[in-house]
Amino acid sequence: MHQPALSNSEKTFLGTLRQGQRIEGKVIEIADFGVTFVDIGGFTAMINIPELSWRYLNHPGDVVSVGQQVTAEILDVDIERGRVALSLKALQDDPLTELERQIGSLVSGPVTKIVPFGVFVRVEDRDDGFEGLVQNTELAGNQVEVGDILMVRISLVDVPRRRIGLTLAQTPAGLSDADDDPA
Repeated sequence: MHQPALSNSEKTFLGTLRQGQRIEGKVIEIADFGVTFVDIGGFTAMINIPELSWRYLNHPGDVVSVGQQVTAEILDVDIERGRVALSLKALQDDPLTELERQIGSLVSGPVTKIVPFGVFVRVEDRDDGFEGLVQNTELAGNQVEVGDILMVRISLVDVPRRRIGLTLAQTPAGLSDADDDPA
């Protein structure tokens, strides 16, 4: 695909932009393939779907709308190709780091998915809440269905890999039985 040549004023404008810089713009288009286009002072920049939010989303329209003013961080400026990549999530705190502070906590949540190696449980009380994995070894043969509410303990939060490990919470009776056992 041939790109139209940049005008001198566009090249000059792009030359003023720096990686890490905050910039304001207006959402002008949301493409079906997951890219959001933003007007930043007469030049169209783009935000790829993974840069819109730390949370899973189905469509950019879940986060932004045409006409919305946004503040984003510049990820990359490619003057030769005439492209500017932006990120909204770079200016937001990663909510998974808050969950990391909750390692060891008990939470209850619905089973959202059953996979060959375990079940996923939503550990936040929101539709786009993070999900963690309870491995089959933890289930010990118990039959679980999507929608069942499980009490789990957050055992691992791997922020870089975006993974949450869960263990089934023991019942109070199970804990007291172990405590009453003379060793």
